[in-house]
Amino acid sequence: MNRTNANHKSNQSNPNSPAYQQVNNNRSNQGNPNNPAYHSSRGTTAGQKK
Repeated sequence: MNRTNANHKSNQSNPNSPAYQQVNNNRSNQGNPNNPAYHSSRGTTAGQKK
């Protein structure tokens, strides 16, 4: 395993890492119907209902 793989793996499990925080924020945004990311990940707009 080269050094960049080791860094990537340690960042994925470090809650203080900016990459870790960004992934978790995006997951929570996609699950929130009041957030535009929720609709963009589903191909709908805020006014449409499935």
